[in-house]
This record gives sequence, structure tokens and C-alpha cells, in this order.
Amino acid sequence: MPQRRSPLSVRLGQAPASLAFLIAGLVVGPIAGAPVPGLTRALGAQEPIGVIFFHPDGMGVNYWAALRLAEVGPDGRLRWDELPHMAVYTGHMSDALTATSNGAATVHAYGVKVKASSYGLDGGKPLTALSGHPGSILQEAAAAGYAVGIVNSGTITEPGTGAFAASVVRRSNHAEIVNQILETGPEVILGGGERFFLPEGTQGVHGPGVRSDGRNVVEEARALGYAVVYDRAQLLSLPDTVSRVLGLFASNHTFNARSEERLKDAGLPHYWPDAPSIGEMSQVALRVMSRSGRRFLLVVEEEGTDNFANATNASGSLTAARRADEAIGIMQRYMQDHPSTLLLLASDSDAGGLQAIGPPPGGWLTEGEPVPERTGAGAPLDGVDGTASPPFMSKPDRAGARWPFAIGWVTSEDVSGGILVRAAGLNADQVHGVVDATDIYRIMYRTLFERSPD
Repeated sequence: MPQRRSPLSVRLGQAPASLAFLIAGLVVGPIAGAPVPGLTRALGAQEPIGVIFFHPDGMGVNYWAALRLAEVGPDGRLRWDELPHMAVYTGHMSDALTATSNGAATVHAYGVKVKASSYGLDGGKPLTALSGHPGSILQEAAAAGYAVGIVNSGTITEPGTGAFAASVVRRSNHAEIVNQILETGPEVILGGGERFFLPEGTQGVHGPGVRSDGRNVVEEARALGYAVVYDRAQLLSLPDTVSRVLGLFASNHTFNARSEERLKDAGLPHYWPDAPSIGEMSQVALRVMSRSGRRFLLVVEEEGTDNFANATNASGSLTAARRADEAIGIMQRYMQDHPSTLLLLASDSDAGGLQAIGPPPGGWLTEGEPVPERTGAGAPLDGVDGTASPPFMSKPDRAGARWPFAIGWVTSEDVSGGILVRAAGLNADQVHGVVDATDIYRIMYRTLFERSPD
């Protein structure tokens, strides 16, 4: 029986070319350089390897800390807290210190440093993945016959998922991104952005199309065998015979990322009530992909965590974060029955520099009283309804006490804050120390293909 290898070093590229996996007490080593059909488990059953990459965009450690106070209290633990392996994330671009969403997604998908403007390219230049494949890890997996899927609470063209399936010079070229996503052929495509699938003059379920090329990509998807669904009820009632699904749950995003005051004036909710949550989308995606009996790669993004923070909307940010944590719970439950699965979770930047601020009793925060508009240093502050509204109240601590807190903002931009990579399941012990954005690709690749990409 092969010897189990030691965990990868901080620079994962220095790891050996073949990995040995510890599952159910058995060590199984693949033939070097060649994928194998499945991992042998304790009872001799074969179960395909699965990789779930979850990207709660814009969520630094401080963001998770604020959610912990609001959701379970200072002594409680989130589902995110339960993930057993962690590492510090570094993610600068080749020409910038702070990552862009599209540039970082490209690094995750290809394993190489690129310019901040990149979307599946290096700036405007063609990009070869670290493995030598002329496409992303998702495209290489699809070419190898594995099942692949992308899930997003924003438009499906958002780069956290889109850059795994499309390469464009301009991030705003939504129509071409949609074209390339369909050409890549994921078994699962779930998110918002119906308008980018429909031509001008065509009324969709959620609104009119905006494509200028006359293509109706929804009908093209149907012709390719996709079941098309438009809301939570349709998604959750899909029959077990469905093997390919396209879900379009909003004209644009499934959320409305504006400030608290603008949402109130417009009478808009944080999330469209008929759209499924990121957890519900992930649950159905995992069901469809595992049904194929093949190895799979599923890329999931909660985009609202980034966009609400960029709108300096504290209540919206915590709502989006709560949904991200719920999705982790759904993924954890899936992994209980499918131990040959890696769950890898990472953000790429810290949206807004969100900070929870809870002064001691007798300080400047009082339950029910408006929060000051700014800190002494001039940073904007939010309460539950935005500027000059009452503070948030934490869930009880061990002693039963609840405490007021406000959300402070550094900026409406993304910053290079404290980001943690978290992992659970198959090969999760490769996450430790410091993990660069390029190593996200390496970890996924080594797990999915059972060989080194470099």
C-alpha cells in the first residue's frame, strides 16, 4: 500500500506530482499523472470525486465576525467557523495590490497571475492555464468528461463564475460571456441575468431582453436539452430525470444592491422573494451533478456579499452573509453522504472594509437610539436602517446578554483586508499556512485530476 504523503507546503507548486488521499481509514494512491475513475472507500464502493469551490465575494474575516454577532452571538459559531482547515489568503494581481473580482476569478480558474482588468484572459491576451490546458480548470474538467456547473446569486455573467467558462476583453460584454458559457456546456447554470439571454424586443419572464445580435439563448439552451426554470418553486420541483438545467431567476441580479435609503425610497427588497437563495441553488446543483455518476466541479458565488458592501448597506450585507453561511451548511450536509468531496471556500478581497463596532456600556451606542453618522475618525456608520438609525443588537452571549453594535465603513471599494481560505472534506488538509490565489487552482486541480498541474 502506498505511503501517505505529507501535506503540501505553503507553495503548493512544490508538491509531488501524485497525491494520496486518506478516506475512511484507507490510503489510495493514483497512478502518477493519470486520473482514476474513483476512490476506493471502506466498503469497496466507488464514488466519484467532487470539488465545490464556494466564493462568498468580498467577505473578509471582519465581515464574518459581524455576521457572528448578528446571527449567533459572540460565543456562538457559524457554519463557516465549523470548517476545519484554514489558511491566510493572498491575492494581489500582476499589476495591482488589491484584486478585482474579474481578475481574481481568472486567477482561481487558471492558476496564473493576471492583470486586474482580466476576464478569462491576461488583460487582452489569450491565457493558458497552469496545467498547460488552453482553458480554465472548469473547461478542462468538461473536456475530460466530468460534470461541471456554475451557480451565482448575481447574474450568471458575474466573473466569480463566468470567468471559469468565458474569456472576454471587456467584463461588460455580457452577451458574449453568455455565448461562451453555453459553448462550455455546464450541466448546471443557475443565477440571474435573463436579459442577457434574450434579444431586444423579446419579453422574458423577468423583463425584456437586451441582446443586439438577435440570438435567443434560452431557446438555444432548450434545444441542447436544458430544462429552463425561472423561480424557486420551479427549481425545487425539478424531476429526478433532469440532467441539465438553466435557471434564470431575475432580469439582472437576484438582489437589489443599493443603500438602505435608496431601497426604502424605491420600495425594493434586499432579495427578490421568488428567487431561490444561493443555498437552494447549490442544493439542486449538487443533486443534478451527483446524479450523473461522474466526477464534478461546481463553482458557486454569493455576489450579494460584495455588492451590498460596495453600496455600504449594512443590513443588506448581513442578509447576504447569512445566506452564504446557510449555503455552507447545505454543502456540509451533502458532504456527510459524499465524503469524496472537497469544499474549498475563499473570497478575494474585503468589500468596503466592513467593521463591527461595539463600545462598552455607557459608550456612544445605546439600544434604540440613533447611531452617530460617523466615527471620531470620520468613517461612515450604519445602524439597522442605515445612517442615523438604531444599532444592531447581537444575539445573546453565554451569560444571556445582548449588545448594541454599529457597522463602520472604510470605503465603497474593495480593499486588501484579512481573507481566510477555509476547507473541509477530501484533501482539505492542503489548506494551511498561507495560500496564494494561484494555489486555489492547484488545490482544486490536484483533487479533481489527482495530479499536479505544474
